[in-house]
Amino acid sequence: TGDYLRKSGFFKALVGLSGGVDSALTATVAVDALGKENVVGITMPSRYSSEGGVSDSKELAGNLGLELWEVPIEPAHRAFTDMLEERFRGTEANVAEENVQARVRGNVLMTVSNKFGWIVLATGNKSEMAMGYATLYGDMAGGFAVLKDVPKTTVYELCRWRNRQGRFFGTPEDVIPAAILDKAPSAELREDQLDADSLPPYDVLD
Repeated sequence: TGDYLRKSGFFKALVGLSGGVDSALTATVAVDALGKENVVGITMPSRYSSEGGVSDSKELAGNLGLELWEVPIEPAHRAFTDMLEERFRGTEANVAEENVQARVRGNVLMTVSNKFGWIVLATGNKSEMAMGYATLYGDMAGGFAVLKDVPKTTVYELCRWRNRQGRFFGTPEDVIPAAILDKAPSAELREDQLDADSLPPYDVLD
């Protein structure tokens, strides 16, 4: 990650933090590779975000020492659904409405990237990319996909390995909060959504 960014002329990275394991590992790799002063996280809560989605992101950012912005996306999400309400009237809500949120988040990240010249690090892992369980122009947005060759089960293994190294490779505290590793994986794009609603368990899938 550090080698790619330096050779590409980037000095600072932007990561969308969802409170999930993929973004947590991506941010940790970025800080280890670039230094905490060169990584900015953005948490973008929506109407379906769990309380832990924001609080776990804040705890992770505090552990890593990176700057964290909170940009709620509900106004943009509502604007999109209002614009399309007439055309969608009489239909059941489905993945289209869910993915509006992911695309709004991608738009926020890319806009900040354009504004300041920071590269967005995409957070998707190999398992979800292989299955199409990722949103085009949403969580696939970015200039470099850190976990593109990392299956989901290996994401967890790497997080636990990194925690064993200690915070900043020397102190006993975990970098990635236990709450992030223990929660059931979820895109949080609808009420009570879980990855297991659409995919086999990751140990089976991988």
